[in-house]
Amino acid sequence: MRCHGQATIAQRAQAFFFQTAAHGCEPRGGNQCGALRIIVHSCGPSYFSSAVKLTQARDFCSARARGGPKASQYGDMNTLEIVVWAVMLGGLLTIGTMAVVDVVVSKSFTAWRNLVFMGVTGFSCVLLSGLPEDLFPGLPLVPVLILKASLGPLSGAMVLTYLGQWLGVSVEDRLVHHTIVLGSVMLVCAAVGITVLCTLFADTQSDEILLLAASVNALSVLLATLTAARAAQLGDKLARTMVVGCLFLAISMAGLYTHQLDHGNGNLSTWIVTSMATVLFYLVMVSLGISRNREIRRLEHLAGLSQGMDPATGLPRGSLLLSKVDDAFWRSARLNTTCTVICLHLRNLYALSEEAGHGVEQQILASMAARIRRAVGFRCVVGLYHPRCFVVVLSAAKANKSGMSLGERLCILMSQPLQVLGQQEGMHIFTPQFSSGTVTVTAASAIPVQVIDEAEQQALASEREQRGGPDTANSPPAMR
Repeated sequence: MRCHGQATIAQRAQAFFFQTAAHGCEPRGGNQCGALRIIVHSCGPSYFSSAVKLTQARDFCSARARGGPKASQYGDMNTLEIVVWAVMLGGLLTIGTMAVVDVVVSKSFTAWRNLVFMGVTGFSCVLLSGLPEDLFPGLPLVPVLILKASLGPLSGAMVLTYLGQWLGVSVEDRLVHHTIVLGSVMLVCAAVGITVLCTLFADTQSDEILLLAASVNALSVLLATLTAARAAQLGDKLARTMVVGCLFLAISMAGLYTHQLDHGNGNLSTWIVTSMATVLFYLVMVSLGISRNREIRRLEHLAGLSQGMDPATGLPRGSLLLSKVDDAFWRSARLNTTCTVICLHLRNLYALSEEAGHGVEQQILASMAARIRRAVGFRCVVGLYHPRCFVVVLSAAKANKSGMSLGERLCILMSQPLQVLGQQEGMHIFTPQFSSGTVTVTAASAIPVQVIDEAEQQALASEREQRGGPDTANSPPAMR
């Protein structure tokens, strides 16, 4: 009977300690020591192992009361929460592949910089979700806390620095320039200070350190939003979308830090909103980065006008075209083959100028250049002699079985209708009208400009025949 009473006392004491441990509180009035003495002295050595377990539970409760490690930090997520954060991680990785592809395609420093920024920011968000600690419960407390608390301000400093370079506002506005420079320096110093605090007080003041990091991170998001808004005010169209991205970042950071400070006690809707805001921020940033890089490449392409490239089509023109034609003649002579020069004259290039507005010719020329390149391949020389005369140079061109020459086949292919966008956002149908002239040379001593002029004159003659009479009004002089 005594043993049964002892067992009952021990079971009650054990349940008492586990209940207090589960609720995160510490028993009052010295009940811990009293219950432990009851187990050890009254129940005998057989209950000593239970007493050791209860001692560990008591130490755990005391640590929680002092602000030390929380139960939510190590593997107590429910399945639904794990699913939410795992889906967020999958979304970040999927969108991150877009940045990786941009790096591979463009091979530019800007693309690499965007990739590093997205990697640091995404890693910070994943850490704040608590998913790594739940999947790997053995992670050390201090290094994880340092990464959680310091990566946020460092990401904020990167946001400000990259925004200044990406938007170019710092060059135009001195106030924004000083805000970016001073804000970045302050955020880096704050990250260093938070790292020192984590090293010294990680066991007792983890919540206070995370709260400080959240405050600093909120300041960085505010500065980034103001910088993007200022750029939008100055006329940058992409900056408007950047403001929306900064708002998604604010929602994401608020939700993630709240999740950490509440020790995972939030509801499902909060987790879903936080994860969605994080993924949307990532999507906006990667899309804007790719768009900006594409715009920079387009400007670099336009900057190459002095090198003889046409801005609308990317085809060589002027002296660059003549040098490429001369090289094609020389290669054909080395191979003992003929070289054919085809001039395609687009006589109705300006037919839609009044109806669709100015600038529609650039769309037409770009489409025609793409059709020619697709038809003849990339080993032939394709150029623009003047805006209405395309030049194609290829070796050993032969007629097909029907007796149709390559120039005639190109005219039929390129005469297919196409849609162009006018200045009033209206679609217009344009039907190209081509005539062709072909000249074949067999010697490397041929002069490119004379051969091209001869082929163009043949194309103009063919055009006059199609119209049934002379046509001098629409025949611009060739660039010589």
